[in-house]
Amino acid sequence: MEHSRIVVAGASGLIGGALVRSLKADGHQVVRLVRRAPRAQDEVRWDPEGGYVDPAGLAGCDAVLNFAGAGVGGRRWTDAYKQRIRDSRVRGTATLAEALAALPEPPRVFVNGSAIGYYGETGDRVVDESAPPGTGFLPEVCVAWEGAAAPAERAGVRTVFVRTGLVVARQGGAWQRLFPLFKAGLGGRMGDGSQYWSYVSLHDEVAAIRHLIAADGLSGPFNVTAPEPLTNREITEVMGRVLGRPTLFAVPAPVLRTVLGEMAGDVLGSARVVPKRLLESGFAFAFPDAEAAVRAAL
Repeated sequence: MEHSRIVVAGASGLIGGALVRSLKADGHQVVRLVRRAPRAQDEVRWDPEGGYVDPAGLAGCDAVLNFAGAGVGGRRWTDAYKQRIRDSRVRGTATLAEALAALPEPPRVFVNGSAIGYYGETGDRVVDESAPPGTGFLPEVCVAWEGAAAPAERAGVRTVFVRTGLVVARQGGAWQRLFPLFKAGLGGRMGDGSQYWSYVSLHDEVAAIRHLIAADGLSGPFNVTAPEPLTNREITEVMGRVLGRPTLFAVPAPVLRTVLGEMAGDVLGSARVVPKRLLESGFAFAFPDAEAAVRAAL
């Protein structure tokens, strides 16, 4: 991909921040959308939930990447916070999609965040991008989130949805909370440990997104997860082995539900998601197995 002007929403988050660093390192001009008054030349003002983005900041861009949204971890899901999770994604995506559709020269590609939460609980059934959405709060959010990009699609912008799994990283996501527990010797399987976790290294997450930006002709949903999901029990064993810590204790499901509230469904639920379309497009994972992904994060 030749040097391009690329707009990034959610640049302060785990995925957006890693994308910005990677793109800048390769000489691309990166424009970051910010909710406050811009303080640097590479910042452009937007108000995702208010429906405003400065159109001058989008002019001439080759790609727009949207990974903005309120975090799903780290706090209890009250009704008010669930509304914030939804609005920050759906309204933000709609704001960008409508602005891109109105540009005299829209960008070549719009890459929008999504999540494997789209599929809901899948048990031990393997699901790829052809599977229908599940039921419940997260699947409903993901369906609305992806649907909000329709104005850009109708305007002819190649639109890609990145359905991300559990990102293995120290600086954010689920693993940010797992690493300290395991290092302290307090890690263990969650519930009965049979639930599947579909994970991806942060390195491969960024590489996959960049692959999808560059590959003309690719559109629609792509699962960004390692090729072989593992059970929580298997991942617990990997964590213990890599960190050299015992993993003898199980965290009972009722305790998790008390501590995590509704988010416990993500931890106790099972999602056996595979990246069928990503592999078919020729993408090669640098860290395809859990041990490699954990070691890369460390």
